[in-house]
Amino acid sequence: MSPYEIISRKRDGKTLSEADIHSFIKGFMKDEITDYQITALLMAIYLRGMTPEETIYLTRAYIESGIHINLDHLPGIKVDKHSTGGVGDKVSIILAPLVACLDIYVPMMSGRGLGHSGGTLDKLESIPGFRTNLSLDEFHKVLEEHHLALIGQTAELVPADKRIYALRDVTATVDCIPLICASIMSKKIAEGANGLVLDVKYGSGAFMKSVEDAEKLARGLIEIGSAFGQKVVASITSMEQPLGNKIGNWLEIEESIDCLHGKGPKDLRDVTLNLAMHMLLIARPELKRSEAESICIDALDSGKAYQKLLEITQAQDGDISYLQNPESYGKAAHILPLNAEQDGFIISMNTYDIGMASVGVGAGRLVASDVIDPKAGIILHKKIGDVVKKGDLILEIHSEREDTLAKALERLQQAISISNEMPEIPPLLLKEIL
Repeated sequence: MSPYEIISRKRDGKTLSEADIHSFIKGFMKDEITDYQITALLMAIYLRGMTPEETIYLTRAYIESGIHINLDHLPGIKVDKHSTGGVGDKVSIILAPLVACLDIYVPMMSGRGLGHSGGTLDKLESIPGFRTNLSLDEFHKVLEEHHLALIGQTAELVPADKRIYALRDVTATVDCIPLICASIMSKKIAEGANGLVLDVKYGSGAFMKSVEDAEKLARGLIEIGSAFGQKVVASITSMEQPLGNKIGNWLEIEESIDCLHGKGPKDLRDVTLNLAMHMLLIARPELKRSEAESICIDALDSGKAYQKLLEITQAQDGDISYLQNPESYGKAAHILPLNAEQDGFIISMNTYDIGMASVGVGAGRLVASDVIDPKAGIILHKKIGDVVKKGDLILEIHSEREDTLAKALERLQQAISISNEMPEIPPLLLKEIL
């Protein structure tokens, strides 16, 4: 069918064939189909949805728009992790070296932050010298030597998704489950992993606001993985408040180092160990769950995972002295406290607004061209369920730009609610889909 017929067919709620989807994506990549035609199709998909089969066809079309890395020469199951994103989510910084130090190959392709959600690449690049833009040859070499490579999406991998995501971002079609599924899974399959653990988040700081939508997304991702011969499992976790206590790129590296030394916030540690355990069970299915949990705890608390972070940082040209002595990095020039105005309990946090406040002081970006301040961010001293007295420190705002602080403070004051009644603390790990 012609592009016009394909758009109108989806607009009318009809099903597209694999040939329809492949020809449309191929035509777009050859510039035979225009941006306005692809965005028309994206909006039709957003409004009408896709069948599971259509989503699989779209995923395959994305993969076939570029190269597919083959890692069969490396022994064992190669396992990656994907998070749907959130505020303070620095899990990959801890998880990737933890799993890699267990002699499991972890080809990890990550993204940059945009909007309220932080990006793993930005956090890694706050380590002076750390390179995430490895060539594919470098990627293979680092992965083979260190069981881990931490990279961004290259030009050769799923270029259709990269071009189309840029259009989704400006046409209000990002939060569409079939499009999200195809985008995530095409990259994970193309990078050469054959096992994947998902951290699908729900809540005020997540793309999926409800548990039901988070579960629907998780099941859609698992279904695509199964169609491509992937072993995929998912944990559904809360983003009703930030993960950990630090938000911002270097601040999150600091907190990751704490966790890799067997310290750090309990919520961050618990999510990391849960995902690590699932990655280990995919790679070594003969293990019992209790055995996998014990192995992961030992790798974290013994310092093995921390040593692997030093190793991979050095391999990707990062300066490990800052990981060994984090205090040498220095703090932001301006630090502004937010203090409690009354006695009570912290009963809720609007995590989206907290994330956007951190973006406002320089820790994130609203458009891809925005420059990030690695020292900027927020340090939480209280979280949901904590008791506060009037005047107690709730959080600190860090920024190199003094002129950003007042607006961020105002937004944060509105984002955090205090009441005399003890709140119900949202469960961190809601469900596992195996």
